[in-house]
Amino acid sequence: MEKPRIAEKAPAAVELKPGKYFWCACGHSKNQPFCDGSHKDTGITPVPFEVEEKKTYYLCQCKQTKNKPFCDGTHRSL
Repeated sequence: MEKPRIAEKAPAAVELKPGKYFWCACGHSKNQPFCDGSHKDTGITPVPFEVEEKKTYYLCQCKQTKNKPFCDGTHRSL
């Protein structure tokens, strides 16, 4: 399995409506921080998640968070 690629060393602030989403875990998506299917052949699969309220969420783009898909500040130490 390939290691995730760092897409950015900062979280993506995205306003999401209630619903289901797929977070890019491989770092290859052109639609960061969401999956666009670019993970094929990486051995890494996207992380499904659901939000219940409309608000701004901070999604990890360094792909190293321990709280997938949400940023936990790990990017500061990379």
